[in-house]
Amino acid sequence: MAAPDDLYDPEAFVAAISQAGAAQRALLGLDPGTRTIGVAISDAGWVLAQPVETLRRTKMAVDTGVLKALIDKERIAGLVIGMPYNMDGTAGPRAQSVRAFRRTLAAHIDLPMLFWDERLSSEAAIEALREAGHGAGRRQGRIDAAAAAHILSDCLPTLRQARACLDAKQ
Repeated sequence: MAAPDDLYDPEAFVAAISQAGAAQRALLGLDPGTRTIGVAISDAGWVLAQPVETLRRTKMAVDTGVLKALIDKERIAGLVIGMPYNMDGTAGPRAQSVRAFRRTLAAHIDLPMLFWDERLSSEAAIEALREAGHGAGRRQGRIDAAAAAHILSDCLPTLRQARACLDAKQ
């Protein structure tokens, strides 16, 4: 599992996945909110991300159990967690709760985790759903999963590059 200092380091994240022998497995993207958790998954090549579902938050033990079951089912290699930054790059007011969410996950899920900037992810998700022809009613339940897919999709090129650099060193 990644050390706390590595939570912002894509190269350390990829190295931890590689050391676990999981370099060719999918990643899970999470957009944790106060009422929901958006969930997305990548392909094994880390090229595409797609929304999976929006989980309605209940008790953290229940939420963790649902995520753990999905992780086991999909054989996930690592988690990319959206970190709420302000537009000036400072940690937003929700950052502390996202860090606490990650700590709780880490106590139950032994996988590398990476925080990724989620600025404007919800807005991008809303726009993508609108462009896909989803009306406001259909968008509502899908925004968080689409935002998680946006966060993961934004991260994937950096992770592929880190993986290529790691492979070149070996």
